[in-house]
Amino acid sequence: MDNATRNIMAEQKLKYLKLLSEKYPTKESVYSRLINLQARLVLPKGVEHFVSDLHGEYDLFYHILNNCSGVIKEKVDYVFGARLSDEEKAEFCTLIYYPKEKIDQMKSLRKDTPDWYQEQLSRLLEVCKLMSYKYPLRKVRSFIPKNYESVIIELMNTRPEADKGQFQFHKALLNMIVQVDGAADFIQIMTKLIKRLAVDHLHIVGDFFDRGSRPDAILDRVMQFHSLDIQWGNHDVLWMGAACGSEVCISAVVRNSLRYNNTDVLERGYGISIRPLVTFASRMYPDTSPIKAAEKAISIIMFKLEGQLIKRNPDYQMEHRMLLHKLDFDSVCFRQDGKRYELKSASFPTIDRDDPYKLSLQETMIMLEMKSFFMESVKLQQHIDFLYKKGSMYTCFNGNLLFHGCVPMNEDGSFREVQFGGKVYKGREYFDYCDQVARRARNSGDQASLDFMWFLWNGRLAPTAGREFRTFEMMFLEDVSTHKEPSDPYFQLIDDEEICEQVLEEFGLHKYEGHIINGHVPVKVKKGETPIRGKGKALVIDGGFCRAYHKKTGISGYTLVSNSRSMRLLAHNNVADVRQALKENKDIESVSETVEIQNKITRLGETDKGMVMQQEINDLYNLLNAYQNRVIVPQY
Repeated sequence: MDNATRNIMAEQKLKYLKLLSEKYPTKESVYSRLINLQARLVLPKGVEHFVSDLHGEYDLFYHILNNCSGVIKEKVDYVFGARLSDEEKAEFCTLIYYPKEKIDQMKSLRKDTPDWYQEQLSRLLEVCKLMSYKYPLRKVRSFIPKNYESVIIELMNTRPEADKGQFQFHKALLNMIVQVDGAADFIQIMTKLIKRLAVDHLHIVGDFFDRGSRPDAILDRVMQFHSLDIQWGNHDVLWMGAACGSEVCISAVVRNSLRYNNTDVLERGYGISIRPLVTFASRMYPDTSPIKAAEKAISIIMFKLEGQLIKRNPDYQMEHRMLLHKLDFDSVCFRQDGKRYELKSASFPTIDRDDPYKLSLQETMIMLEMKSFFMESVKLQQHIDFLYKKGSMYTCFNGNLLFHGCVPMNEDGSFREVQFGGKVYKGREYFDYCDQVARRARNSGDQASLDFMWFLWNGRLAPTAGREFRTFEMMFLEDVSTHKEPSDPYFQLIDDEEICEQVLEEFGLHKYEGHIINGHVPVKVKKGETPIRGKGKALVIDGGFCRAYHKKTGISGYTLVSNSRSMRLLAHNNVADVRQALKENKDIESVSETVEIQNKITRLGETDKGMVMQQEINDLYNLLNAYQNRVIVPQY
């Protein structure tokens, strides 16, 4: 490095330190921040909570979010042990999960006595104290609304077991909360504090949408969460593409909603009317129920639009998915590769034999109207903006790699090369390219980027999908052998520990210490499948959260919890909803499996957040040195 370069770097460093001095203008302010940061580095790392493939199942998600996949129940068991019976602990947990509903229930039963309120406040306080030990006091204060901060902090700092005066002071505080009729409010604030202390960061590994009826409610809920990241799933990018104006994505979204009989999310959740489609479909298929007729009508529109898209995007290598022209209208069958296949239905009144991929005028008008509904839905656009802001194709977090689907591979375990616009991509570079194009679809809305959102939804070579969809065959062909959907070799290869290590290294992570965490493919527990792959290097946490999968998988989903000592995978055999929880004090029935136990506690200083804090510490030491040497003059 020559002298000129050194001088430039020194000038830039001094300029940065002068900017930093505006935030910390005195030596005392630097001391305070340095002491605080350095001390925090030795605290245990916070709990990370991983969930995936929510698919609109709001009730299940809400309960799992409320009890933090059993973290809160464990803390209650630890604090109270044999002091409370199992029934008392279950009822207390229900209060933490659903405070307002539980208080209303106690009121209706006339059991909300002053003694009951005091007892619950006292118990909540014990749990708050235990769970606050991982956080500095200033951080805990920031979790409490200002109107309640002074009283709750005062309660948390009392030591009634140590001194008679402290006991009386503690009792007086609780008595006054009840006397001024503030107990219900304080209970709700303290239960929120417990949930905030229980989980430091939430990871949602894809697929908010489709199948279940309330993805909008899930997004409303997670938009309020204090710290989270999202890895886009193929169902997410489908809705993202629809909100950005892709007509083929819109047609697939509407078809999915009709297929799973959850049109409420369109009409009530997002104010998107399907009435023009239903009216048109009822005329085309008068002998079919309106919903089934609409499903068939939008499916044909979708297949037409897909054909147009595939034809203008040869890079997708999906020409074999153009199928409408293989319908034999005279013989009423489907012909492919020299074979004849029987059709489930012979009625195709909206397909032009001479140009099967051309939309009719009515279909064109329907899609234009649908497009305006999607793009003008304020709530949908807010939710999609949030997915873009908090989401990405993948995330590297605390040494782990999170993504929804797969890293496209060849049978031999090498990363598959894919080509777009004359350039070849593979591995991490391919993920980065997909992320870039997905964001371009939002920012510019050009046709090529909008088309790519559909490719991410169902492309065999797309990392968010990784399998070939056979929607046409399942809908129209009797032969079930045509329904099988080929998938990327990745899904089998991750049974190999070395393959997992290769993937981790590709994304710049430690191959021995890191883990791959992804969802997308439901784990069929009843068939003996396991979510733990590659000797624990890969964890597939899609256990069938969606109710539509429960018969297939045999469970109600997987979640993952990572704390300072271990990672624990939880298989949820049965998940209570609000009504069950209140009526029976019912909770999650889970089987916990520890994936990895460490022989030491992971400190905050060893995490990604800790590295950022360490950099700030280094900068503050440089500023302090500049103050001490009078390079920058501190304020007094």
